Amino acid sequence: MNHVLVPHFCRKGLLGLTAGLAICLATATPVFAEDSNLPSLGGVGGGLISEQQEAAIGQQVLQSIRRSTPEIGDPLVLDYLSTLVHRLVPYAQLQNRDLKMVVIDSDEINAFAVPGGVIGVNGGLFLNAKTEQEFASVMAHELGHLVQRHFARRMERQEQNAPLAMAGMLAGIILSAVTKSDVGIATIAGSQAAAVQNMLQYSRANEREADRVGLDMLEAAGFDPEGMPEMFEIMMRQSRLQGGEALEYLQTHPLTENRIADTRNRANQYPQREYDDSLEYHLVRARIMVHYAQTPEKAVEMFQEYVGRKDALPPPSARYGLAVAKLAADDAPGAEKILKDLLKDYPGRITFQVTLAETLTREKKTDEAIALMDEALRRNPGNYPIRYQLGDSLYAGNHAQRAAEVYGKLANDYPEKAYIWLKLSDAEGQARNIVGVHRARAEYYLLMGDQEAAIRQLREAQNKAPPGTPTHEIVTQRLSQITRAMHEDQQ
Repeated sequence: MNHVLVPHFCRKGLLGLTAGLAICLATATPVFAEDSNLPSLGGVGGGLISEQQEAAIGQQVLQSIRRSTPEIGDPLVLDYLSTLVHRLVPYAQLQNRDLKMVVIDSDEINAFAVPGGVIGVNGGLFLNAKTEQEFASVMAHELGHLVQRHFARRMERQEQNAPLAMAGMLAGIILSAVTKSDVGIATIAGSQAAAVQNMLQYSRANEREADRVGLDMLEAAGFDPEGMPEMFEIMMRQSRLQGGEALEYLQTHPLTENRIADTRNRANQYPQREYDDSLEYHLVRARIMVHYAQTPEKAVEMFQEYVGRKDALPPPSARYGLAVAKLAADDAPGAEKILKDLLKDYPGRITFQVTLAETLTREKKTDEAIALMDEALRRNPGNYPIRYQLGDSLYAGNHAQRAAEVYGKLANDYPEKAYIWLKLSDAEGQARNIVGVHRARAEYYLLMGDQEAAIRQLREAQNKAPPGTPTHEIVTQRLSQITRAMHEDQQ
């Protein structure tokens, strides 16, 4: 099986950052747009922090997130987030549009965008944004920070401290992005702490810039600009309910009543029209609501009430949430009935099909689940959630070789998703392809930042692959590439 070679990552920890910046590169395609009143930021290499260095920082952030915080890997959630963000991207003056999405498993409101095109969101944002317009406004605001390169600009103003302080700054932003801001700061000793605190807290001018860019993006992409002040008001109310303690998001994004009023005034200046949420947003939100329910049984009770009330959630999402809750509560037959009824009303709806296949797989009806996903894939070639669930159903049904093929193609298409490499490794093991097991595990360890473990896995694969075969040659080349990169990183 031919795997795409993923970029190697900087070695464990932050000591190799300076060397890593010269190694972990990403291609940026310049995009030209009409002039605006916002400041010009220059192009690649136009300041202390180049686009290539930003890409390296982004890779380091992803590596740290994988190692230090739980993520939500739900393919339906990730696919929705990617679709929404890429609906906004054509209206963002981004030089690097190769964005990576991360969903942090936390019920607090938070979202972040860091150099290298990393977009992160906590599951809690889905919980608290009751409309798609509100949710999209946060994503647009974060893209605004990337468009204006706020983080890079702040680092450039710290030039007198670079590159010595760069590793500390990076450590702070990684930990603050995925936990609490004070945790990130607490890890940095001495005089660097103040510098990092300054780096993490966007100024009011930065926030106004990101608001303006985000509002333009929202309107151009067909979202309601009013969603931004509405979401800010939700955050302000939540902060007050917590006794004045700033929400995780507000610790790095200062919010004032004046700023809310300003965004509302700006939103009112756009042409008035009707805006409708997509059904998909509310289906994904229902999945998140089940995920964070106190117990699956409580989730069943909650959605049963929503179905009965008819006005709490859009009707299909209430019924769908009940099905997801029943599946979580081990009532797969109950979930199956609801999902099949939903598919009668919404034939071909991918989210309902994927969840039904998940349910059938749980009931050990794997042949039915596989047939359902095969048909769905014929109608929707390349769809990520369908392919992911097909792999899971094949693996559960002991169709190991085909499961490995599905996971292998997914790993080729989404090489940054570490958990897919683990699934591929398991499927290769079930298929008794030991060389494939070691190759997949090597890629997983690379994504986790452990190059030495990756090299050990590839040496095992090299020893087990027959000499002179294409597989042996591919493994040898990959081993040489990673070994060379590790040596460069240590210099």
